[in-house]
Amino acid sequence: MHKQIFVNLPIENMARAQAFFRALGYEFNPDFTNEQGACLVVGENLYVMLLVKDFYQTFTSKTIADARTTSEVLVCFSCDSREEVDALVAKAVAAGGTSPRPVQDLGFMYSRSFDDLDGHSWEFVHMVDASKALG
Repeated sequence: MHKQIFVNLPIENMARAQAFFRALGYEFNPDFTNEQGACLVVGENLYVMLLVKDFYQTFTSKTIADARTTSEVLVCFSCDSREEVDALVAKAVAAGGTSPRPVQDLGFMYSRSFDDLDGHSWEFVHMVDASKALG
């Protein structure tokens, strides 16, 4: 079974991207961060590699999608509460991100999302424990 996950995303400006995610409360692993890429720590053994576009392009022969106009991937993270979901999206919007989609509240699942400064979509979800939801 897999031990870690690394999601790689192309970005335009390293300093701007790092400032944005720090404003959300995230940290970077300095051992895997330089001017070309930054290792965003989003959880235990969960990482997002923010790679400047020129460096990202060295890993693929495909055209890099413009995340502002094309959906490339939806990254979704679980949260411990609705309040945590709301707080993360509020911090993202305050740091310059957008929240273009409405809140989804299905009772057992609550989710919100934002687009970061490079247009990547991030979703945060809180799910009620199934045993509690069934009463």
